[in-house]
Amino acid sequence: MRRRASLVLLAFAVFFAAMSPLLRWYAFPRLAKIPPSQYQETVLEAKPATLLDYNDNMKVKTVPKVTIVQTLKGNVEESEKIERSAGRDVVVWDALSFVAGPDGKMVSQIPERYIFDAHSQAPVHATGESVDGDPVRREGIEFKWPFLTEKRDYEYFDAQTRTSAPIHYKGNRTFHGMDVYYFEQTIPWTKVPMPKKMPIQGVTTEQIAKTGMTRWYTTKRMFWIDPVTGAPVNGEEIHKEELRNAKKMGMPQDTMTVFAGHVKMRPDYVESIVDLVKSQRLLVLLLTSYLPWGFVVLGAGLLALALWLEARSRRPDGELPDGAPATAPDPEPTPA
Repeated sequence: MRRRASLVLLAFAVFFAAMSPLLRWYAFPRLAKIPPSQYQETVLEAKPATLLDYNDNMKVKTVPKVTIVQTLKGNVEESEKIERSAGRDVVVWDALSFVAGPDGKMVSQIPERYIFDAHSQAPVHATGESVDGDPVRREGIEFKWPFLTEKRDYEYFDAQTRTSAPIHYKGNRTFHGMDVYYFEQTIPWTKVPMPKKMPIQGVTTEQIAKTGMTRWYTTKRMFWIDPVTGAPVNGEEIHKEELRNAKKMGMPQDTMTVFAGHVKMRPDYVESIVDLVKSQRLLVLLLTSYLPWGFVVLGAGLLALALWLEARSRRPDGELPDGAPATAPDPEPTPA
């Protein structure tokens, strides 16, 4: 009976030992994925900010607040189309960055289509990949870091310049009770395209291009990243845009600030994102740490128990356990 039990325990020990690497290296890449239908909205604010007022004789003003609304909407239909040819799970995000002045009116808006691998977040190049209607070929990440983010620099795509540049790992931080990685990227002054949709009615980007006026941009980008899920729990930018050669459009100065400010995520959105990330990181930890290591420990325990039972079952007949009293010897015969 003991031998049969030891064989059963040995079988379970082998099963759990085999399940440990399978969970980490087979199940995790197939189960930890961004859902294709995800929708997310984030509100950021610059308080105060410098803003060019197009409706008041093109004056540069200091305003109490500029609001930026970023939306990410999963396009399930497009992702399914691309998956057929890509041969892997793909997510298509239709993103929009909408900038509004203190009166709520549009200052600028830039739509994007971001196509990426559902697990690794690596870009997938397909028809439709674009920024503000212009085709692009992304290199590196955007919006989200990979699961199990590493302490290293990553290539990060900048939508304004349509190029990728390193975003640098700057160390660990504690944010709202979470251990996070802090990343930073600085984009130097760079000439960038005019937005396709202008806040001045009747004025097109083609008309502005003919005058020789140009738009320039620089930013310092900061992210606090949960290393388990790769999700940003906070983001900030020190952002500045200028119009140069502006006198060619009849403006009073040759260089004029369009927008400048320290953009921060609104506190209520920080709280909701932190709560969401905390709930999701447990699922990733189960697949990458808790269950694989738990199965290793459980398998080792079952193996030890199986070996112990097997050793007990192999004792010779009549062999007594250690410490058991020996049977008294037969009395010697009485002499005649």
